[in-house]
Amino acid sequence: MKLNYPKTFLLGFGFFGVSVLWAVYNAFVPIFLKQRFHLEPNVIGFVMTLDNMAALIIQPYIGALSDRLHTPIGRRMPFILVGAPIAAVAFALVPAAQALPLFMASIGAMLLAMAVFRTPVIALMPDFTPSQFRSQANGVINFMGGVGAIIAFLVGSSLYEKDPRFPFWVGAALVLVASALVLLFVREPKEYTAVSEREAGVLHNLRIIAADRDRSALFLLLAIFFWFLGYNAIETFFTLYGTSHLGLTEAEAARQLGDLSLLFVLAAIPSGLLAARIGRRVTIAMGIALLGLLLLAIFFLPPAVLTVALAQVPLLGSVRVISLLLMIGGVAWALININSLPMVVDAAPQDRLGTYTGLYYFSATLAAIAGPNAFGWLIKLTGSNYNSIMLAAPVFMLAALGCMWGVRKGEAKASEQ
Repeated sequence: MKLNYPKTFLLGFGFFGVSVLWAVYNAFVPIFLKQRFHLEPNVIGFVMTLDNMAALIIQPYIGALSDRLHTPIGRRMPFILVGAPIAAVAFALVPAAQALPLFMASIGAMLLAMAVFRTPVIALMPDFTPSQFRSQANGVINFMGGVGAIIAFLVGSSLYEKDPRFPFWVGAALVLVASALVLLFVREPKEYTAVSEREAGVLHNLRIIAADRDRSALFLLLAIFFWFLGYNAIETFFTLYGTSHLGLTEAEAARQLGDLSLLFVLAAIPSGLLAARIGRRVTIAMGIALLGLLLLAIFFLPPAVLTVALAQVPLLGSVRVISLLLMIGGVAWALININSLPMVVDAAPQDRLGTYTGLYYFSATLAAIAGPNAFGWLIKLTGSNYNSIMLAAPVFMLAALGCMWGVRKGEAKASEQ
């Protein structure tokens, strides 16, 4: 038995679309909030997470609902069919909104629509993929997502220099194309493991996990929360960090995130293969430790060193010291992120794959709410010192590393019916 790479790459187009929107959103929406609406860092952090509060409840429920749904086109596809077009249209309207209420309405509609289709898109992977190949398959899917992020950061930054609306319009078009490819060419399995009639509520499922004598799933969800807490906060504020602390232009700051995404893409598939050889838990722990050390290095190095140009590369532009550190960070993030979802679904009962996928995004979304809010206040309380996030984030990486040592389940299973 081998991994079906062509089908897995097709599944990856769904995550490609999600990643394009998310990358453009994180890179350029904070700039709008600061420059167009003149908001303080703590308020920007709140605005960037306000609609995630709704997604926090929606995504786990949608995941559990997609386990139970039966339609002629499958149980995951209806959510993509409805959610993706709404997300694309709302996203295209974001840069046109000149009043804050209209701006918030546009990003709110986009994020809510993404919450509807994101979990079913990701749940397609374990539907098609046997346990022993899920790290490799997640590597392929995240490779596609990383390509989407590269397009958003590198091509999007060039488009932003021409017109700030262009990255949003191109991102919306790519979401529609990617979703159409999934809907047209991916056929869901006709037979599924019977789904139990247990309650699908988030708190109910969390109570079941917490009551389990083996706390592996609980520790894993906590680790996911902590590492996303640090990573999402940095991603949210990085363009403002680049302009305020390093003295870069908005487009140049966004390109630095493109450097991280490029190495993430290149390391995505090897990270899955490495985990298949040495284990997912060890691979993730290596990535957490490496990323935490890199963030500390960025904190202690002065801007004059971080912005030293090392080389001029086509498309990437000027490769600086900060670029090199972020590239290594992209490898570290691949070691973590590629193998975390496979661990979650392999810690799940076979009839609850969508539910546990939803709980994975519950932890990630909770971190996406807490991180930017907490770090926004940190920046404000330190006198708009954006470098402070590079010192605080490793603390959460250390907490994630501690949680991973309590995880005993979630490795690839040797065989599966």
